[in-house]
Parts: sequence; C-alpha cells; structure tokens
Amino acid sequence: MTTQPPPPSLDELRAITQPASTMDRRNAEHWMARWFLRDVSLRVTRVLIRTPVTANQLTGLMIVVGLLAAIPLGLSGLVTALVGVVAIWVYFLLDLCDGEVARWHRKTSVTGVYLDRVGHYLVEAAVLTAYGFRAGGQELGGWTTLGVAAGLLVVLVKAETDLVDVARTRSGHTVASEASVELKSAVLGRARKAAQVLKVHQLTGALESSLLLVVAAVVDAATGTLHGTQVLLVALAAIAAVMTVLHLASILLSHRLD
Repeated sequence: MTTQPPPPSLDELRAITQPASTMDRRNAEHWMARWFLRDVSLRVTRVLIRTPVTANQLTGLMIVVGLLAAIPLGLSGLVTALVGVVAIWVYFLLDLCDGEVARWHRKTSVTGVYLDRVGHYLVEAAVLTAYGFRAGGQELGGWTTLGVAAGLLVVLVKAETDLVDVARTRSGHTVASEASVELKSAVLGRARKAAQVLKVHQLTGALESSLLLVVAAVVDAATGTLHGTQVLLVALAAIAAVMTVLHLASILLSHRLD
C-alpha cells in the first residue's frame, strides 16, 4: 500500500500557488484577499491538493455556491442576509482556491479561465437581481426590474474589460500590457487614481454589496420597512450605470486598443 507524501509547508505552497508574478498584477487581488483570505485559502488548498478534486470542479462548485447565495439574499430579514453573506464568502474562497489548485498541479487551462469568467458574470448578475427581489418584498415589479438592470450593467462593465482581449486577438495583436491601461490624458489619469483610492467601483461586487446588504437589513428591521434595501439598490444601480460609461471611456482613452 502506497502512502501519500507529507503535505507541503505553507511557504512551499505559497511559492507555487501565490507567486509574486500573479499576486502583484494590476487589480489581480481583491483587498480582502490581500488582507486575510489568501491566508485562509492557502490552508484550504493544502487540503484540496491531496484529494482527487480538480481546479475546474472547484470552479463549478464556486458557481453553484454563488448562485445559491442569491436565494437568501433575495429574501427579507436580517438572518437571510447573514446566511447570504456567508455563502458569498465561501464563493469567494473557492474562487481563490481553484486557481491555487491549478497552479500547484500545473494544470491551468483556457477552460478554467473561461468557466471562471462565466461564473463571475452569472453570480454578480444573480446577486443584484436578488437585491431587487428583496427590495420589492418578493414581488415582481419595478424593484425587481431595477435589480436585473443593475446586474446587467455590472456584467457589462466586466464585458468591456474582456472585450479588449477579444478585439486585440481578432486584430492579430498580443495581449495588452500592464502599462497600456494608463490614460492618454494626465488629468483623467489623476482622476481615475483618485476614484481607485475611494474604491467606489468595488461596491457593486458581490462581496462588498452583500456586506452593505446586512446594514440595509438592519435598517429594514429597525424601521419595519424595506427602505434600507431599496436605497442600497438605487445606489448600486446608479454606481453601476456611471461605471459602465466611465469604464468604457477609460478603455477608449487608454492605450489598450492601440
């Protein structure tokens, strides 16, 4: 009977699964991942690499968990909001682990990248749609429509980024460099840096918005209304709409399409 070799040390695992070449890329890491979740994911990955589970299977599980998280997020009440937040954290953790497992086994693939992107599109749209369902008291109508619209706008922002690679590939160009994101106008560049410091654009993400939903749920419970969730949804939809326009402008005014 063969025995498994001892698990790698955390330092050995980190060197391969969280290399500087990956972690230091522009916008590669979510602030919460840098803060502490990468330490958690490293320990989970240490267990996962000793099982038959593949990176693509983890990505599939990530998508399922993210979509299931939208169910409690769409229901009224503080408890459901907290359950949804926990599910979103698991979703985010799996999103970190699938890449780490792939890098450890040296089995990164185009399929994995594709599934990862599809997963983010689906989950981000589902989460904001769920907020609309919650804001409307679980009834279809204007609030649900606003949630769907906000979700589609968030997906559109992601698509604007991904379509840069599509446009460059179809035109026979190589992948855009890190330096190409710099804006051609110095004034606009400084304005974007100021916006990045405030991180307003991240508020529409599943992780940040779900935490804000807990605050909104507390307001709802305290007032006996749905005003907290409704105000949050309006704010997220407005941010998503502005980001759709500004992000498109930043691409057109940068060197990414040169």
